[in-house]
Amino acid sequence: MYKVIFAGATVIGLTAAPLPMLTQNAAAQTEPVKKTEKAKKPPSAGLLAMRERQKKCAAEWKEMKNAGKIEKGMSGRNSGAPAISA
Repeated sequence: MYKVIFAGATVIGLTAAPLPMLTQNAAAQTEPVKKTEKAKKPPSAGLLAMRERQKKCAAEWKEMKNAGKIEKGMSGRNSGAPAISA
């Protein structure tokens, strides 16, 4: 009895599965819409200041590294290295 029910469910499942692939909807027939490019706005004052601080910190780090003041295992990122005051 279970074999008959399972066979019937399998036949129904296999015949119903390809049906969505045969039907075509409107979205599949149209060409994809191209996205319009957004105009880039100039960086804000805060972003420019952040970039300047990063450049300054990187220069300090390179200077310390070249001077041999960096302990073994320290990395440039979140190292806690003291800032060099001018």
